[in-house]
Parts: sequence; C-alpha cells; structure tokens
Amino acid sequence: MAIKRFFATKDNTITNAFKDGLTTRGTGSNMGAADIMEVFSIYGQASSASSELSRALVEFDISSVSAARLAKTIPASGSVDFYLRMFDAEHTESTPRDFTLTIAAVSQSWVEGTGLDTYNYTDLGVSNWIKPNSSTNWTNQGGDFLTGSGDSLMFTTQEFPIGTEDLNVNVTSLVEEWIKGTTGSYGFGVFLTSSLEEDTSSYYTKKFFARGSEYFLRRPVLEARWNSVVADDSSNFYLSSSRAPAADNLNNIYMYNYVRGQLVNIPSIGESAIYVSLYSGSDGPTGSPLALPVGGGVSAGGDATATGSFVSTGIYKASLAFDSSSITTVYPVWHDNAGTQFFTGSAITVKPQDSAAIYPITDWVINITNLKTVYSRDEVARFRLYVRPKNWNPNLYTVAQTQIETTPIDEAYYKLTRVVDDFEVISYGTGSGNEAYTQLSYDASGNYFDLDISMLESGYTYQLSFLFNLVGNYQEQRTKFKFRVSDDD
Repeated sequence: MAIKRFFATKDNTITNAFKDGLTTRGTGSNMGAADIMEVFSIYGQASSASSELSRALVEFDISSVSAARLAKTIPASGSVDFYLRMFDAEHTESTPRDFTLTIAAVSQSWVEGTGLDTYNYTDLGVSNWIKPNSSTNWTNQGGDFLTGSGDSLMFTTQEFPIGTEDLNVNVTSLVEEWIKGTTGSYGFGVFLTSSLEEDTSSYYTKKFFARGSEYFLRRPVLEARWNSVVADDSSNFYLSSSRAPAADNLNNIYMYNYVRGQLVNIPSIGESAIYVSLYSGSDGPTGSPLALPVGGGVSAGGDATATGSFVSTGIYKASLAFDSSSITTVYPVWHDNAGTQFFTGSAITVKPQDSAAIYPITDWVINITNLKTVYSRDEVARFRLYVRPKNWNPNLYTVAQTQIETTPIDEAYYKLTRVVDDFEVISYGTGSGNEAYTQLSYDASGNYFDLDISMLESGYTYQLSFLFNLVGNYQEQRTKFKFRVSDDD
C-alpha cells in the first residue's frame, strides 16, 4: 500500500465580507457545518476602496498520522510525502483566473462551529474572522498563520492558472513538523497571497468541497504517498553481461519471514543486516557457496556472501550480480554473520541477458487472479496481476505438466476510477521517488499491489486500469477490472 488518506476532522470559512446592504460585515459569521469552503477577495464593492476577504480553515487529526507511522502503515520521515488535497466545487458565479493561494499552518487552536449560511452570513458563532473560539481573539483578524521568514517549513503556495483546478500541494514539511511536535497541529489556512488580497482587482470566488459534502471522494484529505515497490527478481534473475550497465546486472532477491501466516522480524537480527549466499544444485543447495562479482551487497569480487538489509516487518532484501555462466540454477541461503542459517529459498533460474534491440512484445493478456466481486471498507486488499504475451502458444506438454508462468513487468502502474462518472479516485503515479506511488511490486508470482479500501465510498463500482512502461514507452492495457465496495464484511 503506497497511498493512504486521512480525512479532515474540522473545516470552516471565515470572512469579513459585507452582508446584504453593504453596510455591516459578517465578521462574526460561522460556516463550520457548510458543505463548501470559499476563498475570495473583492475590491471596491461597498466603496471605491473597500476590501472583502474570505479564507478557509481545514484541520486533520495528526495523532492518527503518528499512529499510522508507529504501526508502520506509513513509512518513516524522508520516505513518504504528504499532500493536502481539496477539490474544486463548480458554481454559477464568477471564478477567478491566474491566482495563487497560500497554504499555511494555523498557529492556534480553533473551533469548527455549526453555521451553514455562506451567502448572507446570518449564522453567528466561532470560529470566525475575529475569534478562533469563544474565549479568545485571533491576534490578527482573519486568523493567525505561520508565514514569517522563520517559518519557511510551515507554508507553501499553489498557482491556479485556469481557476478551476483542484488544490493538490506538497505539505510534507508542515506535517513532519507537526508529527515531531515542533509546533501545535492546528491545521491549514488557505487564502490568497497577501499581494492578491491587497490588490485592487477582485478574485471572486474560488470554492472547495468541505468535509460535510455529500460527495465523499471530494472531501478534503491529507494524502500520504510513498513508493512501496518490492522488486523481487527471483523469477527475473539475469546473468551478468558486459553489454549491460552495472546497475542492470544487479538482481534483487527477498526473504519473507512468515511465522504462522504473519510476517515477523527474525528475533536475532530484528532490523539489522542479513546475509545471503548462493549455492548450485539440482534438487537443493550443495557444496560450497558460489563466488560472486563485486556489486550491490558484495564489496569484493570473489566473495561468497552478499550483505542484505531490512525492508519492512519480516521482509529482507539483498542485491547482487552473478557471472557464472556454466550454472543455470542457484539456491539462496539466508543467514547471519556467524553462519546461522535462517531460510533456504526456492530454486532460481539464471537467465541470459536479452540481446534484442527493442522490446519485442507489444500486446499482453492480463488478469487479476484473485479479484473479488465485492470488497469491504474495513480491508486492505492485495491484487495479484497475471501477465503473459498475447501470442504465447504453449505446447501440450507445457500445459499438462507445468503451471503457466506469469511475466513480471518491471514498471507497471495502476489507476482507479469510479465507474458511474469516470471520476479518477487514484491517478497513475508514474513519477520518480515517492511520486511512483501506484507502481506495482513483483515477485516470483508476478505483479501485485495493496489498496486501502477504506478510502473508497461504499455502494459504488470501481474500475482498475493498468499502464506498462516498456523500454520508455507507456502502454495502457485495454483490459479493465471492476469491483464493488460495501460496508458489509
């Protein structure tokens, strides 16, 4: 699972705009229960120099983010990015163009309130333009935010050239400061930059769906994204070649320490280094460990041990090259630095590097082998993708004697849409680092990925699509897969 969403726990719109009649401002109004948040600046409406502003406040439960990190549901700092996502709400009024919004940390606690009126500002209460709660005032009317020169980690901006874009901005530095407890986690303020709020032009009006919106997938979320790819080359283990760059000669192999069906750390090493050696053999490892070339976890040519590392609970990884062309089958044996053996892996077939000038396969047959018709919102589902070339023609002996092998795709990505309106719930994440958050892992059984179903609204059908990157060319696969989400187990 490389994407997790945390839904807003509070939001509100605060304003100093004029009420009907343009004589009294709605500074005491509260819109905490409204299904819309609004940001604007209106110049010269009540008089030639009058200014009216509206700002949005939105808060998330950072303790739940910290708990997810403690439970290792999301990775440690530096291995995950956080995005604030707020979704544009279409409306019949004017929408400004070519503007920039500031997204800044609120510097004191505030109350959401129960007001609904976003037009006439008749619902009074807190928070509002003057007060964050019933007992105190904002130090600065319109809210207190960390936007000073010493608060560079606590605010950012996003440009809106067209005006109807969603807000989708990286707020990792802010969230990490909140998790560390450097400052109180009181949420975000979203408003026009100071230069635009002071401008003699009007920017009326940008609207976002609030957490009370009936549109579940358009409510504001704090989205954690990371690259959780497990690239296990057990079924794609290649012999070193002088034609290949050093990095392409490395093979990644993994050990999965299952105990009674659960992944657990090996007690004697925990999250420390682990070691692996390769042995030849026909029915199992025999003789002495094989010499390995330098590269990956092998520091000197001729060493028989590669140093591996901890990946996540119960999963360990080692990277190594192999250059013994006379050996076509090897067995990985995992052990500690004292030689105590933990696990002997299945036979690995050593393949020669492909010498084709271009990737020869352009069409694929794909299937999700474990797809269910209905998923519950309380589960994290693992989807297993079977892939083979479309023109693959096995002989009768192959069909009768062996399990049909899947072809792991090094770079495969998924996209999730809601069928009824083709709304993109999760877009293809094909960037680098944590932006490759929809990339599929693979092992000896093929490609797979995990999906937190709690992010989806029940009662709807969703569709999975897949994108393959083959030698720099992205190919979206024609076959799509549908499933429904239910609140029931």
